[in-house]
Amino acid sequence: MKSFFHAFEGIYNTFKSERNMKIHILIMILVIICGFIFHITKTEWLICILLFAGVLSLEIINTAIEAIVDLVSPEFHPLAKVAKDAAAGAVLIIAIAAAIIGLMIFVPYIL
Repeated sequence: MKSFFHAFEGIYNTFKSERNMKIHILIMILVIICGFIFHITKTEWLICILLFAGVLSLEIINTAIEAIVDLVSPEFHPLAKVAKDAAAGAVLIIAIAAAIIGLMIFVPYIL
């Protein structure tokens, strides 16, 4: 039970402290609303859920990497920048992929 508590605390702290996490969750809520409005298929729901999990998980990992880098290297260091930029890049890749897949799912319903 303690492990679950710590995991939920990590999710909550990331939501509370990271603007991008709030944006991802807002977009997730909008996609869920659109999913109900357009009655997307079960397969499309599964794809959306996997994308939600991927984006949110990578955002949490990005936050963890940034915190560790700031802890061990409070002053600017080129390698610290590389680590932070790479983690942010991973989030960007999954977010772009999620947006493209989301468009592929929802545009046919809109048209």
